[in-house]
Amino acid sequence: MGTMSEVVTSRPPTFEKKTPSQTALHDKQRQTAADPTTQICLTLGGTKVSSVLSFPVHRGYLWASCGASVSPCVSRPLQEYDLGVESQLQPVEGFGPYFKLIPATGQVKELQTIIRDRNTSRSDFKFYADRLIRLVVEEGLNQLPYSDCTITTPVGCQYQGLQFVKGNCGVSIVRSGEAMEQGLRSCCRSIRLGKILVESDLETHEARVVYAKFPDDISQRKVLLMYPIMSSGNTVIKAVNVLQEHAVEEENIILLNLFSTPAAARTITSAFPRMHILTSEVHPVAPNHFGQKYFGTD
Repeated sequence: MGTMSEVVTSRPPTFEKKTPSQTALHDKQRQTAADPTTQICLTLGGTKVSSVLSFPVHRGYLWASCGASVSPCVSRPLQEYDLGVESQLQPVEGFGPYFKLIPATGQVKELQTIIRDRNTSRSDFKFYADRLIRLVVEEGLNQLPYSDCTITTPVGCQYQGLQFVKGNCGVSIVRSGEAMEQGLRSCCRSIRLGKILVESDLETHEARVVYAKFPDDISQRKVLLMYPIMSSGNTVIKAVNVLQEHAVEEENIILLNLFSTPAAARTITSAFPRMHILTSEVHPVAPNHFGQKYFGTD
């Protein structure tokens, strides 16, 4: 067997003769690629994706790393781009502009079905309830204020992005509201939490506050109020009254809910028309077994 030098044959390089117009285009592309502030467009799988990040493209690195085709983009201010921060929430007719549903996708409907099914095991119930909670929490975070920021990437490029405005907190209405705390912490690890315990009188069914614990500066914060099931709305009204007693403005409260009845929605929106409310479903029958099933006390 021959040596490697005997087996491998070398081919002389071939050169393609370019027309003057092709040469001018090539020089323009090479000049664009060497420009460290060039904004680029990527074509991935036939889909053109615009990038607002300015970074150098040298020696065909982008081609080699992702196999994308590169073409210059028209430079535009950052605020002209759709950053996807505003979510496509669905307002519910008759409940005011601040009462909204998360998008009713097939995934959301499946989660609601499993949670309502009486044959669902507790482990499955908790798993799928946590998934629905996470979806509602994520949409709730979109309602919080953001501010512009500029960061430096690991390759030394400047990126214009967004960051949360400091001063947010979560408040759960005990006990079922505590089921939503982990979903919020999974998204915001360092967020401060408060609690409200509201009990209903067995005879009059009137709600009364038994316990409340908040951050000292809650009046200066946006509050994510968590309560998964709203049947009458009385518990939420009591909880919001307590927050207002601590100088929390109505428009600074965002109620995160999973299931609401039309009666509860009307009661709450009538009492607090400027409070933001986010839920996954409005239905005459609420899954009132949620708290017992989730915590295993059914």
